Amino acid sequence: MTVPTDARRGVLLLSCPDTLGIVNAVSELLLQEECTIVQSQQFGDAMNDTFFMRVEFKRIDESPLDFERLHSRMHTVGERLAMTWHLADASERLRVVIMVSKFAHCLNDLLFRNSIGELNLDVVAVVSNHPDLGRIADSFGVPFRHIPVTKETKPQAEAALLDLVRENDVDLVVLARYMQILSDDLCKQLDGKAINIHHSMLPSFKGAKPYHQAHARGVKFIGATAHYVTADLDEGPIIEQELIRVDHSLAPDELAARGREAESRALARAVRWHSENRVAVAGNRTVVFP
Repeated sequence: MTVPTDARRGVLLLSCPDTLGIVNAVSELLLQEECTIVQSQQFGDAMNDTFFMRVEFKRIDESPLDFERLHSRMHTVGERLAMTWHLADASERLRVVIMVSKFAHCLNDLLFRNSIGELNLDVVAVVSNHPDLGRIADSFGVPFRHIPVTKETKPQAEAALLDLVRENDVDLVVLARYMQILSDDLCKQLDGKAINIHHSMLPSFKGAKPYHQAHARGVKFIGATAHYVTADLDEGPIIEQELIRVDHSLAPDELAARGREAESRALARAVRWHSENRVAVAGNRTVVFP
């Protein structure tokens, strides 16, 4: 991501061992840079002795921020307090690739929300292993890339995806119901930069027609989970979950419709929070400042 020279609001997300003086160190730095804090959120994880913090700030006189200087000064503070930190322009557009197969609901929802300004994304391309959803990408003016995948061509398909990611400086890959399992190597290369969505009935109802299985068991809740992609299938750090109450009156197709609603909501929130630097990964968990 490139920060514009006229950026006027910054966001700092950090985590570090919990100790005295963390908030003071950040506040003092911003004060010396003639910045005022617009929003500040903090969390101390007593079980793991770790402190998390997200701060939005701007210069008191509303002039552009000097991010090069801020990075240099934060580097000094970060080293002293053993911080993991990220500093960015709060308004920057995240460069995103959305991956899909044949289900359109999450793709359509993300592109619509982005078109009305609810998300702040620069969608570089929609990538699919099927040609079916090219019409939706076209309707939003987003480039569509069809990369077929078979057992024999999977390495080449993943290489093509990585080429696209690198050539376009992509910040985030969103698996919006992309029905292919990524290789361990690809998961590692996209570590912390890929978000997936799946129905929250996993692992209770695996395989084909999970909503028919859920209907047969008389479930009372259905939902969806958005999480970071890891080599452990559907077990990456959870960013957001959505839950919808259902009852015996709903047929399997109606359950599936509620499920699509849950998936779209959870994924949109996860993508927005990630794009706004609100998510800190802590092992297999996340700390989210919504």
